[in-house]
Order: sequence, then structure tokens, then C-alpha cells
Amino acid sequence: MSFTPAPSRWSDVWLVTVSRGVSSCGDFLAASALTLALQSAGAGGLAVSGLLLAATLPLVALAPLTGRLADRVDSRTLLVVAGVLQAAICLALAYATSPALVIVLVGLLAAGLAVTQPVLTALVPAMVRPADLPRASALHQSAGTLGALAGPALAGVLVGTFGARLPLLVDAASYLALVAAGLLIRTRRGGRRTVEPAASTHTPAPAWRLRGDPLLFATVTAVAGVVGAVGAINVVEVFFIRETLHSTTTMYGLVTGAWTLGVLVGGWIFVRAVARFHRDGPLAGWGLTLLGGCCLAVLVSAAVPSALLLVPIWLLGGICNGGNNVFGNVLLARRVPEAARGRAFAVYGAAVQGASMVGYLLGGFLLELVDPRPLVAAAGVAGLVAVAVLALPVRRGVAAERAATPGPAERGTTRAPDAGLATPTPGR
Repeated sequence: MSFTPAPSRWSDVWLVTVSRGVSSCGDFLAASALTLALQSAGAGGLAVSGLLLAATLPLVALAPLTGRLADRVDSRTLLVVAGVLQAAICLALAYATSPALVIVLVGLLAAGLAVTQPVLTALVPAMVRPADLPRASALHQSAGTLGALAGPALAGVLVGTFGARLPLLVDAASYLALVAAGLLIRTRRGGRRTVEPAASTHTPAPAWRLRGDPLLFATVTAVAGVVGAVGAINVVEVFFIRETLHSTTTMYGLVTGAWTLGVLVGGWIFVRAVARFHRDGPLAGWGLTLLGGCCLAVLVSAAVPSALLLVPIWLLGGICNGGNNVFGNVLLARRVPEAARGRAFAVYGAAVQGASMVGYLLGGFLLELVDPRPLVAAAGVAGLVAVAVLALPVRRGVAAERAATPGPAERGTTRAPDAGLATPTPGR
């Protein structure tokens, strides 16, 4: 892998950070507004799961294409074009009344997200020296998390006061942040770009395949498996909070924001802790353990008598979630060649989003048959069972890595002696 040999471009890092935060807030604002609008209109679990599937399917289906686009096409072109198109689509979505048209437009919006996610994530390591990468990556992750934290809370207030149209108009404006970032960021990947002299002497990296790395493959499989098992909670939560616990749209935004706040806190906590790991294997093991913490939080939340009690429980679950993000993405930053990094993040995101789709389908169908509270408990149990089952392939991947590859400290070729670890995170 290679990072920029030149001084770090912190102005570019801040441009990416701000644009990621603003666009992420818009994404979650729109998703929460549409979910609340459906629930308030009397739609059932199938309608909500259909909306979530429309927002997820393009991220999975287009991953092979968008990952290659992120590595081969000029990042400036991709950000500007995708940002303009997403703003136009969201503007149309604000005035769409037909449910079928809403679903189509949500799918098109997600197609743009499938392009911009790997572009932004792969740009960060190219902006900074290895020693500065932990800070830059933490800033990037924090921006996305803060946007995800503000979006649902803002949606709860705006939908309750003005309806769903205003949040969607705000989301349309937020995509212009991507356009501005694409025009102003000096660092570029893909297409015809100037190669630094120090980097031009590197031998071209061999073709990268996820299955060619047993440890990384086991980690991605484990994350996707657990997300698929527990993913029904994403459909069930709005009915659990609004109908079973009889809470307001504002409380729904507060509760969902608590998990996201935990992700932010957990990210910064574990960015420091990860520096203690000099081999890749323990990162995979601890990442799976933290996933178990997420599932345990979901299970415990099924017993609460009021939505307010969900806040501390989901805050802890979010902290585990943020730690897992750090550990999983450190593996990508360490083990994937720079030239394939956009594709790697697209593949990782597609695996997780594809697993989420399984949860969305199960949640939608089961809500027609079972009350929300037992479904929340079932999602937590299913996640914990998946963690136990998938611990075996992760252990095998750790053993294969230990036998075949020295730790990063022994390799000494991917970062400066005093450098921290890379923590680029894919967006939602």
C-alpha cells in the first residue's frame, strides 16, 4: 500500500470532512423523514422494509462497477456529477406523491451514494502521510457519524412540525456540499493524475481479490453475517418506539441518535486502542467481540418499559459498533493495495448492505405476524448466535494470517516508524 509521500494536505482533509458531514446529515434526514412519514400514514412493516431495500439494493448491485469507477475515473468528476444528480433526484423526491415513484427515486439516490462512498473513503489515505492518517481518518469517520447523529433527530423535529417535504428539500441542498468538495479538493484519484516522483518508482500492485486474503475474507463474512442476523431491528425499531412504547417522532429521533452518538464515541476510543495491536489477527477477533456487544444491547433493549431507557442502552451498543468499524477498516487500510482501495471499500460496503437487506425482508414480513417487542428480542438473540457461529472462520483466518504473514511492525514497509494505524471508514 502507498500513502502520499508529500506533506499532508489538511485543507483537503477538512474539505472532505465537512462535505461528508453535511451530506451524511442529509442522507439520514431524508431516510428518517420518509420512514416516519410511512409509519404515520399507517403503512406496515412491508412498506418500511421496501423503502429500506430501495435505499440499499443499488449499494450492493452496483458495487463491482462503482468500486472500479472510484479507482479508474477522476475523483473530481465523480463527486461533481454525482452530487448534482443526487440534488436533482432529491428535489424531485420532495414533490413525489406516488409510492412507486418514491421507491424509484430512493433507489436512484442510493445509486449516487454507491459512487460517492468509495470515492471519499479512498481519497483520505491519499491526502496524508502515514503518521497523520489516524487523525485524518478519525475526522472523516466523525463527520459521517455526526451527520448520522443530527439527521434522525432533525427529521423527528421537522416531520412533526412541517411534514416530510421540508427535510427532503434540505437533503437536496446538502448534496451541493459534495459538488463544492469535488471542485475544491486538490488531491485526486483515478483517471489521469500526476504521480509523485517517490510513488512512480513503486512496482504496480498485484491484482487484489477479497478471497485471496483469508483473514480479510473471514472478517467481512463475519460482519455481514451478524448484520444480516440482527438487521431486522432497522425495520422494527420505528414500530417498537412509536407504537409499543407510545413515543413521539422527536423521541424516535433521540433514540436512534443515541446509537449514532455511541458510534462516534467508540470510534475515537478505539482509534487509540488499536495502536496496541501489531498484528492483524487480533483486530478481527476484537471486532467480532464488539459485534457481540451490539447484539447484546439490542437484546437488552427489548425489556425496556419506556423509550427513554433505550438511550443509554443504545449508546453502549453504538460504542461497540464504532469500535468494530475501526477494527474492520484498519484491516482494509493495512492489507489492500492503494490502487484497489476504492474497490475494496465498495466490496466491503456491498457485503454489509447486502446482509442488511436480508434483515429488512425478515423484519417486514415478521411484523405482519408478530408484535415489535418479541421481534427486537429475537433480533438480538439471532445476532449473538451468528457471532458464536462465525467465530470459527475468523479463528481460522487468524491462524492462517499468523502462519503466513509477519505483523505490520515486522514488515515495516507500509508506514513510517512512528505512524499510527489507518482507519478510513466507508460511509453508510
